[in-house]
Amino acid sequence: MVGIGGAAESTDMVLNIGPQHPSTHGVLRLKLVLDGERIVRAEPVIGYMHRGAEKLFEARDYRQIIMLANRHDWLSAFSNELGVVLAVERMLGMEVPERAVWLRTLLAELNRVLNHLMFLGSYPLELGGITPIFYAFTEREELQHVMEEVSGGRMHYMFNRVGGLKEDLPAGWTARARTAVADVRSRMDRFDDLVLGNDIFRGRTRGVGVLSPRAVHAYGVSGPIGRASGVDFDLRRDEPYLAYGELGDVLKVVTREEGDCLARFECLLEQTHNALDLAEACLDRLADLPPGPVNQRLPKVLKAPEGHTYAWTENPLGINGYYLVSKGEKTPYRLKLRSASYNNIQALTELLPGTLVADMVAILGSMFFVVGDIDK
Repeated sequence: MVGIGGAAESTDMVLNIGPQHPSTHGVLRLKLVLDGERIVRAEPVIGYMHRGAEKLFEARDYRQIIMLANRHDWLSAFSNELGVVLAVERMLGMEVPERAVWLRTLLAELNRVLNHLMFLGSYPLELGGITPIFYAFTEREELQHVMEEVSGGRMHYMFNRVGGLKEDLPAGWTARARTAVADVRSRMDRFDDLVLGNDIFRGRTRGVGVLSPRAVHAYGVSGPIGRASGVDFDLRRDEPYLAYGELGDVLKVVTREEGDCLARFECLLEQTHNALDLAEACLDRLADLPPGPVNQRLPKVLKAPEGHTYAWTENPLGINGYYLVSKGEKTPYRLKLRSASYNNIQALTELLPGTLVADMVAILGSMFFVVGDIDK
């Protein structure tokens, strides 16, 4: 209800944020109940971008579903593809060539940096700081060049295949990738100094939107948002896949205890530094590997044996999982997607009540979500 006249002083007001609003990454609607300037209740209203991908999976064969899978989080396309092919390979009992394993790890970490750079630039923009977004896109372009060169795709790479990767690397690509990683790393202190060193940014984010570890566990929050609340969990370390088991001396799981907007940004930034370290370690390992194949020969019609499996990966935004059920046909009987943003955004119902409307955008932006990852 919206209060009218003198009754407005004692009547809660319902305020719709969205479904089209500059503070959201896509089309999300927040239904807020306000008492003056303070939020009493908050309800995320989702579904405005729903594509029905989980049903479409059932009508595509195992080669075609990769195209559908890489689009729900459009900032993490390579990582999205990866989970699907890992699930199918597990059903088939297929071993992937060693070079493909290390290349997948390298490209997954480069994709992680690309994802995080977008939020490292866009979050300050939502709080009134325009300069970081230009720096973020400068660094993104340098990495995008090498990702586009190797895959042919700019956003939706379509480079993973069941059994490995689409094709081998272009001549001289590793040297160009190494240069890009070094160049980006040399300029990352811009975000440390320009954003974290800004008193206004720290004033808008410190102590704002504190998410408790209890809420993280209750809502299944994961990724840098969960770790910013002190929940020390990362699949790359705790259930290693690809080559992460051999990168334990380089991999650093970044955590904070505060659980506020500032802690979430700090986790994201420090994780970006570590992803660049991991990418460099993968390049070093690839240089030591002998030439060899990057994929397996597949039958003309690929069928997964009857059964079911679950494959999950540590995507840039958190845990991404695929539950695959096969009846022995060339298409999945069922493929359920567990996306990071869908679980993470649920916590807003507990995070926003009690805060001021002025802090709502700061909290919303610090959740680092992609709406396609919610409306899967």
